[in-house]
Amino acid sequence: MIFETILQNWHIILLFFIVAILYAAVGFGGGSSYLAILALTGIAFTQIRATSLLCNIVVVLGNVLLFYRQKVIDWKKIIPLVLFSIPFSFLGGKLRISQNFFFILLGFTLLFAALTMWFSKKHSVKSSPKRNQNKIVNSTFGGFIGFISGMVGIGGGVFLAPLLHLTKWDTPKKIAATASVFILVNSIAGLTGQYANTNFYIDWNLTTILLVVVLIGGQIGSRLSTNFFTPIQLKKATAILIAFVSLRILWKYLV
Repeated sequence: MIFETILQNWHIILLFFIVAILYAAVGFGGGSSYLAILALTGIAFTQIRATSLLCNIVVVLGNVLLFYRQKVIDWKKIIPLVLFSIPFSFLGGKLRISQNFFFILLGFTLLFAALTMWFSKKHSVKSSPKRNQNKIVNSTFGGFIGFISGMVGIGGGVFLAPLLHLTKWDTPKKIAATASVFILVNSIAGLTGQYANTNFYIDWNLTTILLVVVLIGGQIGSRLSTNFFTPIQLKKATAILIAFVSLRILWKYLV
């Protein structure tokens, strides 16, 4: 059964493995790329969401543990962000949506991710964070991002990280740590919400293989220092790929 699944989906498995190695080698997760790859397959959209969130959990768990050991996670500042994002991510995952609505929302989400990757610049490590943080505003942003993330099947980092950088929320390293924690808890909440949905379905044969591949690829990539691509080059290349997928989805479901 497993061998048959590998033969039928070898191209998806190979792409996941390559993405995991490349992204881990330059310090990225690759969640949007996994979602884009799954969106081009014939897999049911309910399974796409669940598989994407499971891959998110596997990818960012290692990052969260690393940031925790480095003591750069500021729990006092993170709690307001996840206070409403967790329940809203659960609701977004539990919400029963149509296939058309899912793919339209996914198309716009991937397009936003592509634009963010293309225009984002390397942030200076010396950027000074703002001292006064509005906890109500942070909770509102967290709740909104969590709800959208739960519906689409992402962790929400693609929305949160640019917002935190623009508002000088903290230093780049602490923003990266915050985004990792945010992605992890919202992926778990969104997946729980989807599991509570009556139309929840997942092919555990394929999903288990993809999770193992992502884990192995991530471990290999994290131990490599690639000379072929810089983080900026990889961002640009990925932005083009994700933009192509998003426009293809929107053309199919809007036009």
